[in-house]
Amino acid sequence: MEPMKNKYFHSDRYLIPVILILLIFASCVPQKKIKYLQTLQEQDTTNAYVNKRPLDYKIQPNDNLYIRIFSLDEKTFMFFNMVSSSNQNQYTNDASIYLNSYTVDRDGYIDFPIVGKILVKDLTVEQVKEVLQTNVDEYLNETMVVVKMVNFKITILGEVRGPGVLTVYQDEINIFEALAMAGDLTDFANRKKVALVRQTAKGSQVIYLDLNKADIISSEYYYMMPNDIIYAAPLGIKQWGFAAFPYALIFSAISTALLLINYFK
Repeated sequence: MEPMKNKYFHSDRYLIPVILILLIFASCVPQKKIKYLQTLQEQDTTNAYVNKRPLDYKIQPNDNLYIRIFSLDEKTFMFFNMVSSSNQNQYTNDASIYLNSYTVDRDGYIDFPIVGKILVKDLTVEQVKEVLQTNVDEYLNETMVVVKMVNFKITILGEVRGPGVLTVYQDEINIFEALAMAGDLTDFANRKKVALVRQTAKGSQVIYLDLNKADIISSEYYYMMPNDIIYAAPLGIKQWGFAAFPYALIFSAISTALLLINYFK
């Protein structure tokens, strides 16, 4: 009976180190799953990709447009603007810009001072600028029209270091720039299947993007559109892996287990 008991405790000495090694490897995410822009083969030296960039965004109902008219004489153009140029420094944050923007109604019109209702639905920002310039030129000479999108926002959720709603202050932004604004993906993000939710005329469309592949640059979904949602799902390994492996806790548990084994032995 005694030899069997010794054999049992002898085998336990190797069991705990084996479990520790398995836990360490289980907590590691392979580098191949973390790297962006990988080529299919190492000898692939492709460094140029033709991007299928979508057409400029078309204005839709409930969009908000920042519109300002400028001229050499402020008194002649200030009645086109919600605020005068001397007070524009007061309107520099998101809330004030939104409150002083023009909302596109359900029929696709904006109600512009003096000019009246102007149809802007399905026009690009540049086309809206041209339409406004034509209308304003009927009243004033030597004017300049400025039109910007106010509600260019992107929502980023899931395995990112800084999830939230991002406000974009530029005409275009690609998916890597958007992720960089959110602090990048975590090591446990599934880069092979990042969900992009995009609003369309018929509803919402879900597209899955593989950020591990270099040819994502040539995808028509490489550039973001207003109100896009990016969701990075976690890898399956996360449910039993650790972002920071608790070595101290594991070694403490092993030490305690060894002491108990020696005690009962």
